[in-house]
Amino acid sequence: MDLLNTLVDKGLRRELPTRDEALAVLATSDDDLLDVVAAAGKVRRHWFGRRVKLNYLVNLKSGLCPEDCSYCSQRLGSTAGILKYTWLKPDQASDAAAAGVAGGAKRVCLVASGRGPTDRDVDRVSETIKTIKDNNEGVEVCACLGLLSDGQAERLREAGADAYNHNLNTSEATYGEITTTHTYEDRVDTVQKAHAAGLSACSGLIAGMGETDEDLVDVVFSLRELDPDSVPVNFLIPFEGTPLGKEWNLTPQRCLRILAMTRFVCPDVEVRIAGGREVHLRTMQPLALHLANSIFLGDYLTSEGQAGKADLEMIADAGFEVEGTGQVTLPEHRAAAGCHDGGGACGSGSGACGSGEEPQAAEAHTGAEPRTDLVAVRRRGAGTDLAPNA
Repeated sequence: MDLLNTLVDKGLRRELPTRDEALAVLATSDDDLLDVVAAAGKVRRHWFGRRVKLNYLVNLKSGLCPEDCSYCSQRLGSTAGILKYTWLKPDQASDAAAAGVAGGAKRVCLVASGRGPTDRDVDRVSETIKTIKDNNEGVEVCACLGLLSDGQAERLREAGADAYNHNLNTSEATYGEITTTHTYEDRVDTVQKAHAAGLSACSGLIAGMGETDEDLVDVVFSLRELDPDSVPVNFLIPFEGTPLGKEWNLTPQRCLRILAMTRFVCPDVEVRIAGGREVHLRTMQPLALHLANSIFLGDYLTSEGQAGKADLEMIADAGFEVEGTGQVTLPEHRAAAGCHDGGGACGSGSGACGSGEEPQAAEAHTGAEPRTDLVAVRRRGAGTDLAPNA
């Protein structure tokens, strides 16, 4: 297929595809899907080999968020039966992080619900970062605390944070339909603050909220322009009790096309399969490793993920290897430009902030039957007395 040959050549040269080329990837047929995966896999292997970076989420503060992001189980007005608790103490967060590191995670992602941190919150998270780094040699730490005020990114950097995550989630044109309590521009500003402070910026998207192909291409092109080191691709986890609780617009094939399009547009950045991979990719998860070079290990913020042991078996069975702490995630040219090693972060289908215009999901994108049985609330790990799923 001429399209795929062109996209591979552009990916190897780090050249931006055209919008029409990106849209064409999303429009390919199921008969061509393996060809699409194989083509995007060439680009992934060129820049990242067969390494898979493991990341581990620690939800520092769960629920009770004043923002109204329609996809989020922690949002204002959510009736989802999630865990709700205030800030973990530094030693509690460090213990939770240690379980992920023991399971092979190279990066720990510290997430807290809310619009953004107060200066006192930054002090609290700074202490947590120091405790985790003191207790886990060589671990990378990413913070995901919402919208940042002036000077806060610098303080997190001084405390030892390696990265900061703040997702765009959807296109600028559709943002206001999903979230009204902050703007798309607010989110862009926070990513830019992280960049300016010398943190490795991470910003991604959520697919499955009723967006069009054009919306998906728009947000991925916007991410390319922002130039984060890491792009987490979340697939909406439709929680009952949220406005998008009945949005089941994804199939495994659709998810693979979205990941392939993201890889072609962002060939040399860390692309992570983030929240919702178990719910929507299901038995096709191993194929997605040919497109993305990073995943979360175990559970997410408020939902259960695949068991950490199963993640490791999947990676090995698919012929990939877990990236070690001594390996540099990003290609040399990105690291040489001043980026931090890795650049992964905290995308999660149940807890960042998103967006959307009048939903216009194509009928062909919808699976035969919603797999509501695969959506399970997290009941272990951080905020509980039970061992985590690492």
